[in-house]
Amino acid sequence: MLKQGLYQKQLQKLSPQQIQFIKLLQLNTTDLQQRVDEEMMENPALVTGDDADAEEETVLDMNEKTETDEVIDEPKETEEEDNISVEDYLTDDSIDIKEYVNDDYDSEGFHLSDESPDDDKKEMPIAETSTFHDALLAQFNAIADDEREQMVGEQIIGSIDDDGYLRRPLEAIVNDLAFSQNVDTSIEEMKHCLLKIQTLDPAGIAATSLQECLLLQLKRKDHHKIEVRVAEDILKKHFEDFTKKHYEKLCKQLKITDDELKEAIHVITHLNPKPGEAMSDSRPQYIIPDFIIVDENEKLKVVLNSRNAPDLRISRSYMETLKGYDATSNPSKDLKQTVQFIKQKLDGAKWFIDSIKQRQNTLLLTMNAILKKQYAYFEEGDETKMRPMILKDIAEEIGMDISTISRVASSKYVQTDFGVIPLKFFFSEGIQTEDGDEVSSREVKKILRDAIDEEDKRKPLPDEKLMEILKEKGYTIARRTVAKYREQLNIPVARLRKEI
Repeated sequence: MLKQGLYQKQLQKLSPQQIQFIKLLQLNTTDLQQRVDEEMMENPALVTGDDADAEEETVLDMNEKTETDEVIDEPKETEEEDNISVEDYLTDDSIDIKEYVNDDYDSEGFHLSDESPDDDKKEMPIAETSTFHDALLAQFNAIADDEREQMVGEQIIGSIDDDGYLRRPLEAIVNDLAFSQNVDTSIEEMKHCLLKIQTLDPAGIAATSLQECLLLQLKRKDHHKIEVRVAEDILKKHFEDFTKKHYEKLCKQLKITDDELKEAIHVITHLNPKPGEAMSDSRPQYIIPDFIIVDENEKLKVVLNSRNAPDLRISRSYMETLKGYDATSNPSKDLKQTVQFIKQKLDGAKWFIDSIKQRQNTLLLTMNAILKKQYAYFEEGDETKMRPMILKDIAEEIGMDISTISRVASSKYVQTDFGVIPLKFFFSEGIQTEDGDEVSSREVKKILRDAIDEEDKRKPLPDEKLMEILKEKGYTIARRTVAKYREQLNIPVARLRKEI
């Protein structure tokens, strides 16, 4: 039986401003710039300080905080439109617009980045380059016998992965050519064309396996040298033993000395396992730090990158329209609708600028707490001086939620005297020493890496021995934990670290 009734229950609901702030908070500097550009395209009331339409005389009062539960109402044709208030949008003309924008200086007059305010901001030109596959195709067309072979070669080259390997079976490429180009071909014709492609530069291109890739490169070496011939024998007949570093077995099977094997391995290890990367068309990725650690009067200080502080203002024409409405004694219906639209855009612009400011404050609060916690590391860059720190520690320090700290730490970087470092680097679990002190797991990893770097590569240290070394230094850690830290450092097991 269905019944109707009234019930009360509490619900947690985020306001549009809160959602906007959360999305902005997790963006890094580069993504923030893109987000600002998108917002400016969607909201014509939001402009930059360099824009000729930027409001200079009339501003919004930044001291007037937007309520978190405030929601923009859709324009409705009601009697209330006759009493549209624009007082919240028009302020004293004597107020300088700079009170409502984020300039390039902090409260103490310190410049927010290493860019001079007088520098011309010009876009960096990007050189146009041919793609990896275009370069291969140009080489192949120069040696192809006819158009048919060019068509077959183009299909094979298009199937080559970015690292230079051909992982798609030739049977599948035959079918692709039949369906896409209506060209019937055979596996033998494909193999003949593939052999031609494998003679192109760089050496090792279009190989179907690592073994074939290395052999293709060895073919172009000087075979009068003994080490080249030995290297070819190793790759052809003893590849599995080589990958497992069974060096004693290789010496016995090839009847060579340790020195001869060492020279052959030197030849192999100097080949390129990923030849496609030599012609990769991907541009290098540059990391733009979100924070900068500077030494001011022998004291470290956090400075926010100025790119996190875009110079956003309100459009002059939008404000002038509101002024015109305020001076009109009997506004028309069209003018009222225009004012309603402008009010929505001004609200959106104000919320966006407020969210940017709130983002800046949250970033600085979080980074200052990290600096305080890891001050010893920032002074010298010594990982052994890092303290154990988790997201909860910073959240409690600044009185924010753990999820907020997680969003700040995600994809953010800080520029130090020791390089550009991701914020996630500073968070690590704690380990108890024999003395009862708590140290960072990064300190243990540093000692572990140093021990492996100093080991005799002819007799690498197994995990049990590494565990004993750590125990001697006061770190009681299980062998499985040592193995976990070693894997996190991308260090292979002892057998694979062995050298001649």
